[in-house]
Amino acid sequence: MTQTAFPSWPDSAPKLIEVAAGRAPADTVIRQGRWVNVHTREVLDGHDIAIVAGRIAYVGPDASYCTGPETEVIEANGRYMIPGLCDAHMHIESGMLTPAEFARAVIPHGTTSMFTDPHEIANVLGLDGVRMMYDEALMQPVNIFTQMPSCAPSAPGLETTGYEITAEDVAEAMTWPGIIGLGEMMNFPGVANADPKMLAEIAATQRAGKTVGGHYASPDLGPDFAAYVAGGPADDHEGTCEADAIARVRQGMRSMMRLGSAWYDVESQITAVTEKGLDPRNFILCTDDCHSGTLVHDGHMNRVVRHAIACGCDPVIAVQMATINTATHFGLERELGSITPGRRADVILTSDLRELPIELVIARGQIVAENGSITVECPHYDWPESATGTVHLGHALSAGDFELKAPEGANSVTANVIGVVENQAPTKALKAELPVVDGLVEGTGEVCQIALVERHQATGGVTNAFVSGFGYQGAMAMASTVAHDSHHMIVVGTDREQMSLAANRLAEVGGGITLFRDGEELALVELPIAGLMSSSPATEVAAKAQKMVEAMEACGCKLNNAYMQHSLLALVVIPELRISDLGLVDVRTFKKIPVLEPIS
Repeated sequence: MTQTAFPSWPDSAPKLIEVAAGRAPADTVIRQGRWVNVHTREVLDGHDIAIVAGRIAYVGPDASYCTGPETEVIEANGRYMIPGLCDAHMHIESGMLTPAEFARAVIPHGTTSMFTDPHEIANVLGLDGVRMMYDEALMQPVNIFTQMPSCAPSAPGLETTGYEITAEDVAEAMTWPGIIGLGEMMNFPGVANADPKMLAEIAATQRAGKTVGGHYASPDLGPDFAAYVAGGPADDHEGTCEADAIARVRQGMRSMMRLGSAWYDVESQITAVTEKGLDPRNFILCTDDCHSGTLVHDGHMNRVVRHAIACGCDPVIAVQMATINTATHFGLERELGSITPGRRADVILTSDLRELPIELVIARGQIVAENGSITVECPHYDWPESATGTVHLGHALSAGDFELKAPEGANSVTANVIGVVENQAPTKALKAELPVVDGLVEGTGEVCQIALVERHQATGGVTNAFVSGFGYQGAMAMASTVAHDSHHMIVVGTDREQMSLAANRLAEVGGGITLFRDGEELALVELPIAGLMSSSPATEVAAKAQKMVEAMEACGCKLNNAYMQHSLLALVVIPELRISDLGLVDVRTFKKIPVLEPIS
């Protein structure tokens, strides 16, 4: 079931004209607010907004002439009236929630438009999974635009996914109403080397007149970057420094600066605007990945805007970066992103433009949240059985599956180790001298084991390696079926028996996250839909996720949002070192490397 399409501006124009001309009453009038005009970068006192059929008919100093006896009047009382906030790049699955429950969580924070790339579920369920996300998105009372995932697998030849997205899949999705463009083109070496499949996906998107999302996760701004831009991606969210942001906008891309649960890339890039003075209309704010705990306790796009302001950005410019800039980028400037006639009536009332308390949220002319509480229903899709039985290990795992044998006669070995970097997506390629005990390589100190367990085709395959930075102590293991982007199962632990217990537990519950210590399960987050999401409310999922955070801390981990780091250890498109079902991958060269260095 999908909801009827929201009436277009042309279809609504007769009603809008009648109200604006004073010949018919508005459905709703917001009286005497401070109009934040993102087209002119002004704040105009003492203005009214008249709304009819879910769209804005009039904005001006006095809407009394189009206010009738049945008109709902909302008193702004001098509060700021800003457009509903837009998240330009995000993955709903990262919240561990379905689209309905994600919407329920973020609407009270003022997010009224989301541009989502469901490539997580695409890796597990293919085009069918994308369609399920798309269908539930269209049922929501706010605007959720879907980008067709581009890269499943994200790095062909370096990982195996549950399904592969083809150029034909992309061309088909471009015909669906509400598909806004192509999701982030993560295979940047493929684009730079003119890979026919990648170029076919981009071409299908461009020929449909839609936006191609970018993902250039390399610090190299030389010929490869130039070739990538020439290939067609229109934006990028992988920048981590001022030079990255400047390079992108100079080449005609939009720089998307993200503040997610674990990615803090706004402060280091926004100086391109606040200090270098570049035109801010080409800079956009987004979240990329936010888990449920962040949504419940800290906010969503309101959090990002507040952060940008705290980093020195002018408040109205920060609002532009989360509203009109995003709408313009996706070709929707005449549809949303501003409080102007004809646009969808997505409006926030706030008493403070810097701290941004979200006091009233209106979406499509309807009050959807007030003082932090949602006031509408977010309908659920009926997820089929095919979406909830996705963890296939082939056989029950034992401690022996997590053994990494040393070369015969060795007392120690040099291992290539994945180094976790706090608050950033990139990792470090480290080397460590590790001891050998009874012929097996053991982690020591900061270095513990990591395993990637194949869970799509029931091959029984386990790839073993080492990771550093979590600080785990004692006999423990944490496992997750959220493993960007292939979404096999990642198990990190200090004890092989605990690793087998954790892996088998996730197979039993159909996916999620679990942590075992000394044979006892300390925390469990069930994610039965594709092993990625729960249909439970965000508050419930966040409470379980918080227990997981506490369990990780109890095992010695002090990293900020360490779970996000855990879930990205298989992301073979972001440098430097990652694990896949095919081995250890050096993302700087896009080649597999041995876990253990040869003994000379």
